[in-house]
Amino acid sequence: MEKFRFGLSFLALVLAASFALLSCGSGSHSQLQSITVSPATADAQAYPDGEVPFTATGSYIHPSRTVTPQSANWVACQQNEPTTAVSVSQGGVAQCASGATGTYSIKAWDTLISPGVLNCPSTNACGGGCTVVGTAQLTCP
Repeated sequence: MEKFRFGLSFLALVLAASFALLSCGSGSHSQLQSITVSPATADAQAYPDGEVPFTATGSYIHPSRTVTPQSANWVACQQNEPTTAVSVSQGGVAQCASGATGTYSIKAWDTLISPGVLNCPSTNACGGGCTVVGTAQLTCP
């Protein structure tokens, strides 16, 4: 009888932990809803040495709040694919490569939940999968 009670208690504990994990996405008590990147548009020629500092702001559902700067992954994209024509540091500073011309998307992203969890497809840094993405535009000379 004691083994049965222990097994039942253990099962209840595992179920409670599973529900908590599923209800909050990745198990945290906050759920990232959106990311906004500022400035929304920038011309590299207007910044010293062509280094453009972008900032990500995260908006959360629960509890309702915003975080600036939002910790995020950064990538430069062209036609929804990563590009080497623009580099972006871990802190969000973008710079055009020599010879790069045109407009590029600068994206700040974070995973909503871990890839592979709850049938989540792999993430794509330029959008898709289980990611929250904020986008700005950078014009290179």
